[in-house]
Amino acid sequence: MCQFNISFSGDAESLLRRAKQEIESAGGSLVGNASQGEFQAKTPIGSVRGSYQVEGQQISLAITKKPMLLSCRKIEKELTSVMV
Repeated sequence: MCQFNISFSGDAESLLRRAKQEIESAGGSLVGNASQGEFQAKTPIGSVRGSYQVEGQQISLAITKKPMLLSCRKIEKELTSVMV
């Protein structure tokens, strides 16, 4: 399992709306609200699943399932690019 935090500016609702659009356009899903939720993202080598929790201007992500060949660092980089 991977865990990391991403700092963001603006409001959480806008951030999550944008993240949901990005994830869903790639065939995944994001279910939740501006405080917490779960997501599944598709990659060419398998699905990534996890949960998120928002506190202030920081979102905490916990990856609960990922392809063995996909590093936590790569997941963090990709999610950061979507959320910042």
